[in-house]
Formats: sequence, structure tokens, C-alpha cells
Amino acid sequence: MSHSFNRRKFISRLSLATAGLSIPAFGAASAIAPSPADTPFHHTSRLPIPAGGRIGIIGLDTSHSTEFVNALNGLYPSTNLEGYRVVAAYPFGSKEIKSSADRIPLYTDYVRRFDVEIVDSIQALLERVDVVMLETNDGRPHLEQALQVMKAGKRLFIDKPVASSLEEVVAVYDTARTFKVPVFSSSSLRYNAGVQETASGKKVGKILGADTFSPAPLEPTHPDFFWYGIHGVEMLYALMGTGCLEVSRIYSPKTDLVTGTWKDGRIGSFRGTRSGKNEYGATVFGESGIERIGPYSGYDALLKEIISFFKTGISPVPEEETLEIYAFMEAAHESRRKGGLPVRPDAMLDKARKAMVRKW
Repeated sequence: MSHSFNRRKFISRLSLATAGLSIPAFGAASAIAPSPADTPFHHTSRLPIPAGGRIGIIGLDTSHSTEFVNALNGLYPSTNLEGYRVVAAYPFGSKEIKSSADRIPLYTDYVRRFDVEIVDSIQALLERVDVVMLETNDGRPHLEQALQVMKAGKRLFIDKPVASSLEEVVAVYDTARTFKVPVFSSSSLRYNAGVQETASGKKVGKILGADTFSPAPLEPTHPDFFWYGIHGVEMLYALMGTGCLEVSRIYSPKTDLVTGTWKDGRIGSFRGTRSGKNEYGATVFGESGIERIGPYSGYDALLKEIISFFKTGISPVPEEETLEIYAFMEAAHESRRKGGLPVRPDAMLDKARKAMVRKW
């Protein structure tokens, strides 16, 4: 269903709502990761950065940022990364989620060792870079941060979650269309070893069903799976594709089990764990066999896709699929509220679109 949406009015109101937002300089914080002094120094290669290859990072409150800087600015970056480098970073970043905010001083010191300039505003960042990685761990500021990047016309990768509500996820993509700015978002689990090969039919033929699993710690400021369970849900969608008709969820404090029924009758499930050993993986049922995927294989494959996106402006994951992933997670959240009753993702997406129209 389509809804009338005044994009110009929306952008104007959002700009006014976020104008003047600033984050004070951070002070000392407790370290929850290895000290930079304990980390070998890797000096950035002095090869010229290609045209369009200057990357800016927003948010140094997640290990994803340091992992990407390691890969792009280290002594021996992969040739798949085309010489792209991180040249500047704006550290903030979550202000209120302590587990994220406490990382900022440490990670800021760390990326400086890779010739990354630390700037005091997103505007200053945008003046120095060609493309942007929005890495802020907290999804709540994503919309206002993304808006600044889109206004500057720069291609944007948004790390998980796209935003902290389905309504704002819709707003991010609608704003991107307004400014004609390409946007790409994905968990690295979409590109975990074996996922793409299995999804293409090379391993077990046509996929008849899949069960994925990942850790799923909860953060009260976000719908349950937006915070971390998205890793397993993204993998489920990479394998099953779009077309989930309804979602039901069994919740306990230590585990979630979410079952989706697809329009063609296939069934896929996601198990989110909050106890025992943390693992990521899947069992895939196909016409010609059963394939087991896991464990986690790292960020390299995702980073290759990000660089390709920055070069071409074409997202490897369609907007419609990303929106359905978030609608699936919101439907699971609603199913928990309803005691496990089935909920339609398309109904949740339609509700979010209507709410956005009313709000903006």
C-alpha cells in the first residue's frame, strides 16, 4: 500500500529537530578492549588513494570501526579493497549506552595510529572524505547522522542497525531517495563463508528451508533483534530471500526461537542465544542435500562488498530486502508482546509507513 508522504516537509522538520546537536568532548573512560599500547603499530601504506577512495567513519564506539581501519589502513591491505583508506573519523558515537560509550577514547587513540584524522563534527568529516561508513553502535542517532551525509551527496554504508525503530529505518531509505544518495546496509553474516555459495544453489540446490543462530543480547533502547540478533536474521534472509508471510516467536530470558513462514510454504527459523557459548551459523536444507554453515569467518567479505558499493553506487542488497529484514524483526518483537501469536511483517511495515506520515 502506498501512502502520501511530503518528503520536503519531512526533511525540513528533521533538519530543524537535529539542528545544533553536538556532543561534548569525552573524558576518561574505562577500557574494555586491548590497550593501543599493547597493539602492534601498523603504518598506513603511502600508495596514493584512488579518486573517490577517501573514507570517513562516523562512530568509534564499536569494534567494527577498528576492524575496518585495520583492514584498510594496515601495511598489507587486500587488493580487493582497491586502495581505499580511512582518512578521517568522527568518534561519536553512543552517549548513553555505557558499553559503547566507554570504548570511544580507547578506539579513538587506536585509529590515530593508522593516520586517521579525528574531527570534532560530522560536517568537518564530510569536508575531508568521499564516502562514509556510519558505524555508530547506537541506532538512535543514525537518522540525523545519515541526513547530514545525504545532504552532502556522499555514498553511505550504514552498519547495523539501520536505525532504532522500523519507522526510522523507513525514513532513512526514503530520505536517501529524496537526495538520490545510494545507501547500503548489511551484517557481515550475510557474507559469512558458505552463505553466498549456498544461497546461489551451488551447495544443495534450491533451498527448501534454513535454521540460523547467533547471539541475541537485548538492549532496552532498541527492538529486541535490532541490537544484535540481526546477525542471525540477516543470514536467514541471505539464504531464504524475501517473501516471509508471518512470524511467530517463543521467548525465554536465555533463548529466543523465531519461526517464519514464507509465501511459497517454506519455513525458516532463527535461534537467538543469551547463554552458553556464542556461535554463529546455520543449517540449510536443500533439494540435493543439507549444508552446515559456520563458524564466523570475519569482516573481509563484507568489506569487499562495501568498497564495490562505494565504487559503483549500487547496493548489493536491495532496499526492499533490508526493509523486510527489519519488518521481520519488528514482527518478532510484536509476537513476543502478543505471547507468541503470528504477526505479518508486511503489516508492521505498513504500520511504520503510516506512523512516519503522521509524524513528519
